[in-house]
Amino acid sequence: MKTLIPPLVVAFAVLLGLGFGPAQPVALDNAPDNVPDNLKVPAGENVVLMAHAKGVQIYVCQVSGQNSTWILKAPEADLADETGKIIIHHFAGPTWKHIDGSELTGKMVAKHDAPKADAIPWLLLAATAHNGQGIMARVSSVQRIHTEGGMPPEASKCNADANGKESRSTYAADYYFYAPKQ
Repeated sequence: MKTLIPPLVVAFAVLLGLGFGPAQPVALDNAPDNVPDNLKVPAGENVVLMAHAKGVQIYVCQVSGQNSTWILKAPEADLADETGKIIIHHFAGPTWKHIDGSELTGKMVAKHDAPKADAIPWLLLAATAHNGQGIMARVSSVQRIHTEGGMPPEASKCNADANGKESRSTYAADYYFYAPKQ
């Protein structure tokens, strides 16, 4: 049985910018207030999407002469909305691909040590490229905060025997996606 939405409800939703089709950017009032100053987005941007990530940070051991270090290769994570539905896949770039087909690639602008010593830093990223016409098409800034885990393995585990090998570190984080006010 098909449920009809009363025209007045549709009209009200359109006035609010909510729409009933594919996800549309809508300013949210839930921008985080516990973000360090260097990770705050530029004035005039609003949160259009928030999602919780669970995945891994992939590191590669690189040995050069007497020096060895774990280098971040890429993230690999799925991001879920507040209901737990997976809506974004996050991968190398860094890139975020939404289920509506839109995609965003960014670059790090600033980072801040996480409050938890065993967690990857909090980040502010700026959009560098967009693909598609969905919700990610307007995103200009991304915050990665509330991180847990994701740190590289111990430095001593990157040696001649491990040179070129990958290690995956489980992590979780909250991502806030911002777009200019309309």
